[in-house]
Amino acid sequence: MEHQAVLALFDRQMRHDVRPSGPTTRIERDGGVVRHVGTAEDWNAVMWSGLDADTADAAIAEQVRYFGERGLEFEWKLYGHDQPADLGERLVAAGFVPEEPETLMVAAIKELRLDAEPPEGVRLVPVVDEAGVDLLIRAADAAFGHPSGSLRNRLVAQLTTAPERVRIFVAMAGDEPVSGARMDLEEGTVFASLWGGGTVAAWRGKGIYRALVAYRARIAADLGYEYLQVDASDQSRPILHRLGFTALDTTTPYQWSAGTH
Repeated sequence: MEHQAVLALFDRQMRHDVRPSGPTTRIERDGGVVRHVGTAEDWNAVMWSGLDADTADAAIAEQVRYFGERGLEFEWKLYGHDQPADLGERLVAAGFVPEEPETLMVAAIKELRLDAEPPEGVRLVPVVDEAGVDLLIRAADAAFGHPSGSLRNRLVAQLTTAPERVRIFVAMAGDEPVSGARMDLEEGTVFASLWGGGTVAAWRGKGIYRALVAYRARIAADLGYEYLQVDASDQSRPILHRLGFTALDTTTPYQWSAGTH
């Protein structure tokens, strides 16, 4: 895999040319910024920026004004190669709060081993309705140790309005949800995006995460996608590396909320 070429392709397809995620969201282009805008229940974010030292501060101030006037919290999704090099410091100076950095990891699906299966006693179940989403949220809340916020509503909306753009799965041990994961599919791109995968503590280290990745990868391959993309935590990065994923960059969410100012 040619790292720089794939990173440039990711920037163009998944950031600059991004599509709205649902019926209540839209994509707006404001000078050197591409933003994803919706209601307070949606994910609001700056997805891409083409800035330099002379334009960055004004662009940051404009986004704060724009979202602030609409009463919306939002995220500036910063990648390690974004310019200027001190963009993160400028965001902090403007009142943004950085979260833990993650690693942008990508794999060519044809190069992956896709034979991983869940451990005995665990089955992977497609989520197709609200009851299934509730099972996934139960697993996610237990795995990550905090409420999932508006995730439930967003997933239900996706299943209702654009089910072709998402695949959601929950790992069940008997009647108990022990892990959950989803995959976003964007027509016109070569990337399928993997999200979630958190497993409750008692079931970690048994191969559920690997099985969920392989299961989704097989589906993506059948649908014609070439690459899988993950924003990987420190916990999932070594697993993904062993599966054949490559680290292309870092990505850090910078959060802005009117309540913090």
